[in-house]
This record gives sequence, C-alpha cells and structure tokens, in this order.
Amino acid sequence: MTVKPIRLVGDPVLRQPARPVETFDAELGRLVKDLRQTLAASKGAGLAAPQIGVGLRVFAIHPSLSDGKLDHLVNPSVTFLDEDEQDGLEGCLSIPGIYLDTKRRLNVVATGFNSHGDPVQIVGSGLLSRCIQHETDHLDGVLFLDRQDASRQQRLLAALRAASWFDDGAPAEPIIKVSPH
Repeated sequence: MTVKPIRLVGDPVLRQPARPVETFDAELGRLVKDLRQTLAASKGAGLAAPQIGVGLRVFAIHPSLSDGKLDHLVNPSVTFLDEDEQDGLEGCLSIPGIYLDTKRRLNVVATGFNSHGDPVQIVGSGLLSRCIQHETDHLDGVLFLDRQDASRQQRLLAALRAASWFDDGAPAEPIIKVSPH
C-alpha cells in the first residue's frame, strides 16, 4: 500500500472506460488500500482507480461523506431516486486548481461490491451524490469538464494550457464524452 501519483488531464487512461473487476482477491484489496491512502494524502473527496493509472471499476470516497459506512465501491451502478438536480462547485484531483459550477443529480443510489465481493448499497444526496456521480464518470472515461457547455469548455482549455502542470503533449482540443448517467 502506497500513495500513488495522480494522473492528470491529457493522460489517455482517464478517457478509457474502466473494466469491471472480476476477481475479488488480495490484489484488489491492495488497490483499494492504495486508493484510500492516495485520497487521504490528496485531501480530496473521491478518487477513481483510473486516476492512479488502473483501468478497473473501483473508486474510493472520503469516509466522512458516508458517515464512515462505506469508503469504496467496486463495479458501481448508479440510479436516481428522482429528477431533482443540484448546482455546485466541483473540482477534480486530475485537473488541479480548476473548480466549476457543475450540474448533477441531487439524489443517487449506488450499488456494487466491497473489496471482499460482498454486495453493498449507498444512498446519498448533496455532496455524497455529487462525489459518487463524479467518480462513476471517471470509470466511464468522462471528466467533469465534459459536463460544461462548449463556451466554458473552450475557456477551460485555455486555463489548462496556462497551468504549470499541464502536459504540452495533451490533445489540442478537449475530448468531450457524454456520460451514460
């Protein structure tokens, strides 16, 4: 278990849909521990496996968001309780320093498994719902910038190019994906 480097926008792994976990073993347990430790070190709300270069459908969330009941989810599936939406600032550890008002569903039900293969479900609203949707998007190769209108995406691209950490080898135009959620 170790703190892993977080992949930044422009890294192709962030745009690939992650593969479902098929084997619930010690290797998966290590991945979950790495996600937890990296998330804690980064002081973020959530972290998906592709953000540390692993193309599997696993994410960790800060334990305080779920009152310590659940801090990771394997092979998540999300459904929505209603049509209610929320607007709010959202950031991403893979896009440091950028925070944008992003529309998300207010209430979510996420089902999946824990690292031992036991089925789990979490019902969330507000920030927990936002985090679950954000991390599930990562597993689908979708970034929160994809949820912005075209004008905002162009302004964001300019801000990204100006960032000291931005990779000049990244695509000249953002790759825009549509989330299935």
